[in-house]
Amino acid sequence: MNAQTPRRSRAGGRTARRTLRSTPDFDMLPGLTNKLPLTEVMDPEQVEKIDNASMDILENVGVQFRDEIALEDWKRAGAKVEGEMVYLDRGLVRDLIRTIPSDFTYHARNPKNNVRLGGRHSVFVPMTGAPFLRDLDDVRRNPTLDDLAMFHKLSHMSPALHSSAHHIVEPYDHPISQRHLRITYSSMKHSDKMFMGMTTSPKNAEDVMDMCAILFGEKFLETHPVTTGNCNGNSPLVWDETMLGAMRAFCKRKQPVLCSPFVLGGANTPASVPATVAQLNAEALSALAYTQVIRRGAPAIYGHYLSTVSMKSGAPMAGTPEISLMNFMIGQMARYYGVPWRTSNTLGGAKTFDAQAGYESATTLQAVVHAGANYIWHSAGWNEAGMHCSVAKFIVDAEQCAMAYRMAEGPKWDGFDDAIAAVSDVGPGGHYLGHPHTQENFQTAYFMPELFDNNSIEQWTAEGEKEITQRALERARKLLGEYQEPKLDEAKNEELLDYIARREREIPASDELNQDY
Repeated sequence: MNAQTPRRSRAGGRTARRTLRSTPDFDMLPGLTNKLPLTEVMDPEQVEKIDNASMDILENVGVQFRDEIALEDWKRAGAKVEGEMVYLDRGLVRDLIRTIPSDFTYHARNPKNNVRLGGRHSVFVPMTGAPFLRDLDDVRRNPTLDDLAMFHKLSHMSPALHSSAHHIVEPYDHPISQRHLRITYSSMKHSDKMFMGMTTSPKNAEDVMDMCAILFGEKFLETHPVTTGNCNGNSPLVWDETMLGAMRAFCKRKQPVLCSPFVLGGANTPASVPATVAQLNAEALSALAYTQVIRRGAPAIYGHYLSTVSMKSGAPMAGTPEISLMNFMIGQMARYYGVPWRTSNTLGGAKTFDAQAGYESATTLQAVVHAGANYIWHSAGWNEAGMHCSVAKFIVDAEQCAMAYRMAEGPKWDGFDDAIAAVSDVGPGGHYLGHPHTQENFQTAYFMPELFDNNSIEQWTAEGEKEITQRALERARKLLGEYQEPKLDEAKNEELLDYIARREREIPASDELNQDY
C-alpha cells in the first residue's frame, strides 16, 4: 500500500477541513498542567543554604514594616518588634507559611474558565501597568479607557491567556483617584475570565473587594478565590503601609495576593545571583508569613519581579542569563516551602517590537516554563522595560504562550497505534500528506503559528512583504472586529455601575488628570 491507496477513508472531506481551518476558536485553553521535567540548578544542600541564609536575615537583620497596624499584628503574633523593625524567628515563619494552601482554584465569571493554580498547575496572565501603549497604528502614546477595553477584549479572545488582568495600560482620560473603579469594571465587563484587583491603596483594594462581592456574592468570596492582588516590596527588606493595607483588604476576604519583592539585581540586592535569591527569599517569606497573621489559611503566592541592572547605564535589563537562573532557583525555593509562585514572562527592554524584544521574550518564556512557575504574569505586551504595552507584541506574545503551553503538555500518545499503522500504508519512498491519518490529525499534531510567515520568498513578496508587526496589527484588528462581549448579568451590571457612581461621588477627582505624562 502507499499514500495513493490508503486503507481507510475520512468523513467530511476537503470542504469540512477548509471550514474547520477558517472557523475561529476563541475558547480559553484549560489551565496548564506542566508535564516537562523541571530545571533545578541547586542540589538539596544549596537549597538549604539559601533557606538558612534567608532565615538568618529575618532573625538578625530584620525587615522594616512601615505600618502601625502590621507592627501591632506582629507583636501579637510573637515577633520581636523594635520601632519599625521586625525580627522573625524561623520557627514562627515556618509555622505561619505552612497554612498557605499549596494549590487552589480560581473561579471565573464563566465557570468554564476556572483554573487551578499550584504544584504543576499554571496560568498565563497579560502584562499590567504600562503608562504608554503602541497602538493599532504602532504609534506610542498615552492610553485611554477605550485602549484598556481593547486589551481586555484581546485578552478575552486569546486562548492561552487565562486572565484579563487589570490595568494593562493606564487610562489617562480618567482621574487617578477614581481610576481603579473603571479599571476593575473593564476587567469584569469585557471578559469572563479571572482578573486581577488593584492594590494602589488600601481603600482602592477594599473597593475592588466590594465589587467582587457584587459580582460573585460575599459568601462566595469566603471559599472561592476570584481575583489576585499584587503587593510589591521595597527592596532591600522594606514593606510599606500602602502595600500592607492592600494586603489586609485581600487576605481578610480570603483572596490571593502576590507577595512580590522588586529586584533590581546589583542595585537593591548584592551583586551575586545566590545572595540576591537569599535576600529576595527572606523578603517574600516575611510577607507570606504576614498574610497568615492577617488570616490563617488565606491563599498567598510567593512573588517577585526580577531584573538585573546595567552597570553602564543603571537601566534594568530583560532576558539575561542571571534572570533565568534566578527563576530556576526561586522555583526550587517555592517548592521547598510548598507554596505557589509567581514570575514575570516575555519581558522586553526594546523600544519597538524588534528582534531584541523577541529574543528577550523568548528567553524568559522558556525559562519560566522550565522553572515550573505557577502564576506567569506579564505574559503579553511588555516592552521598553514595561513603559509601554505593544498591541503587536501582545498578539504575538499570546501566540507564543500557546506554543509554550503545547510544549509543556508533553508528547501526545493518543492515536499512536494508528500513526504507526500509517508507516506501513505509505512505505519506503512515499509521503504522508494525502494519507487519511494526516488529514485527520494535521490540526492537532503540530502547532501551526498564525503570525509567523513560513512561506517562500516569492509568496511573501506577492502578499506585500509584510513583517511581523504588520501581520500582528492586522490580526488584532480582525480579532476586535469579531469580538462578542460576554454579557454581565443585567442586575449585577447595574449594581456595579451604581457602586462606581456612588464611589466616584465620594472620591474627589484628583487634580493630576491633566498632568503631562
